[in-house]
This record gives sequence, structure tokens and C-alpha cells, in this order.
Amino acid sequence: MVETKQEIRAALESARARTEELLAPLSDDELAAELAPDQPPLVWDYAGIAYFEELWLLRNLDAQLPAAERHDEFYGSFRVDGTVRQLPPLRPAAARAYAADVRERALEALEKADLDGSPLLRKGFVFGLVLQHELQHQETMLEQLEAWGGDYPLPHAPAPDSAPAGPAEIRIPEGSFVLGAVSEPWALDNELVPHEVEVRPFWIERTPVTNASFADFVEDGGYRSESLWTSEGWEWLQGSDVAAPLYWERTGDAWELPRFGRRGPPPRDEPVQHVSWYEADAYARWMGKRLPTETEWERAAGWDERLGKSRYPWGTEWVGYEANLGYGRFSPAPAGSYAGGASPCGCLQMAGDVWEWTSSFFHPYPGFVAFPHSEHSEAFFGEESRVLRGGSWATDALIARTSFRRWARPHRRELFAGFRCARDD
Repeated sequence: MVETKQEIRAALESARARTEELLAPLSDDELAAELAPDQPPLVWDYAGIAYFEELWLLRNLDAQLPAAERHDEFYGSFRVDGTVRQLPPLRPAAARAYAADVRERALEALEKADLDGSPLLRKGFVFGLVLQHELQHQETMLEQLEAWGGDYPLPHAPAPDSAPAGPAEIRIPEGSFVLGAVSEPWALDNELVPHEVEVRPFWIERTPVTNASFADFVEDGGYRSESLWTSEGWEWLQGSDVAAPLYWERTGDAWELPRFGRRGPPPRDEPVQHVSWYEADAYARWMGKRLPTETEWERAAGWDERLGKSRYPWGTEWVGYEANLGYGRFSPAPAGSYAGGASPCGCLQMAGDVWEWTSSFFHPYPGFVAFPHSEHSEAFFGEESRVLRGGSWATDALIARTSFRRWARPHRRELFAGFRCARDD
């Protein structure tokens, strides 16, 4: 974890360079256009990054006045839980100038900051908050780019290693473990407070569900069998034009998958992605299984009976060979990859590749205290959203820690989300 001013500055600058690199292949007209239905232009995500930075590092931390009177109205109106507000026009040049001005003053504020001071500053928390926000927006931008379907240049990625063959499922014995973030100075409020929980024995799949396995569900009539769906899921299904994962297209007797301007069959051994919670839950029922709870997921991902809790399934640092993170591949890696990233119990790919839906609603942990404001997590607690864990191929390693909790409405499909199944012992 970066904690010194030099490390924080380097992390902020690295994240901004990656944001700008991600947007560089697009023209200003493309940045300002609505690339996909119900998606804001990419320039709004870019401006939103700068606005959040101004709000927390300049106004709240450094007591500076707003950069301009209209910025709250102009830059603060973004996506709200999957919906998009009506937005005024925004020029990319203006967004760049705004972001550059905010960043220059934010770095000055960093130099003056006392990282041993208030809770907001302790160990650089507020800078970590801003950094994680930008990294999450990079993934949102990639979701929009895939929805756009335009030809986007992809990096060359070497093939990942394959783990030795193993069982399809792994048994997790009964016992207690610590749920939540431990020794994470930049943990978000919904990851806290760490607390001991008891877990009954259960089985969990060693790898995420693949395209090939999900295709079997589709061909077996999974989308037409009401008994496999919750009542809410079936109602959603009847009101939508859904018969396969998002972006899958039927061509004759086969499926085709467009991806960043290229087309081909869905790779059979890749984890399935772009499925809603409803679809994941229906597949699990079809298999005679269920989705894991987030407690079960975290137990399988990051708990070692001898060493305790770890930041990642494999340990404390991501070197690069342990997981598919940080959009180095622009796709999930084949299921069964990354032997070096195995969790203590032997599960693979519990960080990176695809976010994994769990059965859990998004509720606070015991002792929860909203920090630094109630609208980050507290406003979303309840039974309208389900929890996802683990991160995707587009997620930065800083975020893909075993304790990180993402939440989303169960109908959301544009996320790089898949799942693995579990069952009772």
C-alpha cells in the first residue's frame, strides 16, 4: 500500500497517465458523443474524475473555493446507479483544462498535508479515496467502449500459465474467520469493521463458470424455464429481450461475440461475463447449486488457517503473474489460469478476470460508521443491490483486494461480471 507523499504522488500521476492513455485513441467528437444508449459520453467520466478530486482534495481537504460557480451543476451530474441524467454539452478541451488545473493544485495540497493528522488524512486516506475513484472510472470507461463496439486498439498480451489440473469443486470446512478489511489504510467504509464470523462447511467451484458451460444452459432452455428463476428474475426476463449473455449474437447455429470491434465465437474456456445476477442465479439453480454468499466467497478467497487474512488470494502484493488485472488483456483469461494466484484453499482466479456475483444483499457490517460521507455506501445499503467480489480484467490491483465490496442492481449486465457456484456440504 502506498503511504508516503512520494508514493501517493506517483500513484496519482500513474493513474492519470493511464486514464489519458485509455482515451487517447478516440477523437474529441467520439469523446463527446453518446457511444451507447443510456451511457454518458466518455468526456463526462473524465470530468467526473476531476470533479471528485476537486471536491475532496481542494474543497474538503484544503478549504479552497470551487474552481467555478457552475462546476457543481456542470461536472457533478453523472450516472446514478446505472441511470443517466440529462447532461449539458461538454467540450473535451474544457474537461482537460479543468482536470489539469485541479491536479496541479491537488499535488500542491499533498505537499502541505499532514499524513499523521485528521482521520481524513491519516496514512493518505483521502488521496487513496480519490485514486480508487479514478481507477474505478477507468473500468466504467472500458464498459462504455465495449458497448460502443467501435474498433479499439488492443494490447498484445502473452498467454497466461495454466494451473495443474484439480478438482471441479473445493470443500471449505466449518470454522471461523475474519470478514472485512484488515490492515488496509485505504479500505472503504463498507469493508469495515473486520469481525469474526462462523461459516458452515460448503463447496465452491475452483474456477468461474465458462462460456461453454453457460452455453449449455442457454441451449437447454434455461432462459425459458420459469422454475429456474426467482419471481423478480422471471419478471425482469419477460420484460426484456434477453436470451443469452449481453453481446452474444446468434448466427445460424452458432453464437458470435463482438468485442472492441472484433468478432468471433465466445471463447469456450473463458469465464462468462456480462451476465446479470438473475442469470447467474438461474444458472446455479440449473446446476443444482447456488451462488456463494459474500462471506463464503471471502473465506475461500483470502483466509489462511495458519497465516490469517491476506490482501490478495496469494498474498500481499500483485507482481503481475498471479492474476489478470489492469486491462492488460482486454478479456478474461481461460479458466484454470494463473497457478501463482491460487487462494489458500486452492481456488483459482478469485482476483481479476470477472467480478463474481454473490447471493448477498449489500448490507453494512456490524459497527459500521459512514466515512468520510454517507453517500458513498450508506445510501445504497438494503435489498436493492447484490454484492460482487474479486474484480475483473479491467480492475486495478489496488481495488481487487479480497475485502473489496462492489454492489449493483441485479439486472445490470454491462459490468464485466461472471460468477462461480457453491453448494451446501
